[in-house]
Amino acid sequence: MRAILASLTLLGSVITVQPTFAEAVDLALVLAADVSASVDQQEFELQRQGYAAAVNDPRVLDAIQSGTHKAIALCFIEWSGAPQQSVVVDWTIIRDREIAAEFAGKLLAAPRSSSGPTAIGAAIDFAARQLARSDIESARRAVDVSGDGDSNLGREVTAARDDAVADGITINGLAIINERDNTPHTHPTGGLAEYYRQNVIGGPGAFVLVVSDFATFGDALTNKLLAEIAAASQTPRQVVRAD
Repeated sequence: MRAILASLTLLGSVITVQPTFAEAVDLALVLAADVSASVDQQEFELQRQGYAAAVNDPRVLDAIQSGTHKAIALCFIEWSGAPQQSVVVDWTIIRDREIAAEFAGKLLAAPRSSSGPTAIGAAIDFAARQLARSDIESARRAVDVSGDGDSNLGREVTAARDDAVADGITINGLAIINERDNTPHTHPTGGLAEYYRQNVIGGPGAFVLVVSDFATFGDALTNKLLAEIAAASQTPRQVVRAD
């Protein structure tokens, strides 16, 4: 009898457990930063600082709090060669200034994860996997790929892009013009912005933001985040200049 009562008590406790739902946000966004060999240490630091400043910008926070769920989810990754992708700051729900400051602090404190070739296709695949494992409900899922050169290793970029878009992910590009490196890698035929437009971006409203140099990256990213959070109407495959 005691065994039966114990079983009934356990059953009752299981029945009364409340279900756990995934948290809902207005935007789930992977920030995918290029740390390949063409990005020197000074440029790397400027890029990191730009990301941290944009996430912590009061205008971005105001835009977040004006959304339906008053929250976005961010995951920051770095990438270079085909096997070299890392989660630097994992999924974080940004709702207020304190959480945004914490995210920015973790980003600034983390060491550089790698420095190798440029495998954009592998970076897109890795970013898509982070969205798949996030358990975050969002009507919009996006990846922002920043970089200063074309892909020179790994999976074909367009194949990775097309797979991600088929899964409902929008991929935007931040093409950083690197005047300190004048190789064909950083200045492909037709220009880096056109390369990103043709090969990297995809999905509804996808666009390329042209960043004139690493020093202006933070301001450009802030403007881009404001547009994304506000769900500003964008023409597919549009090229937008930040300067």
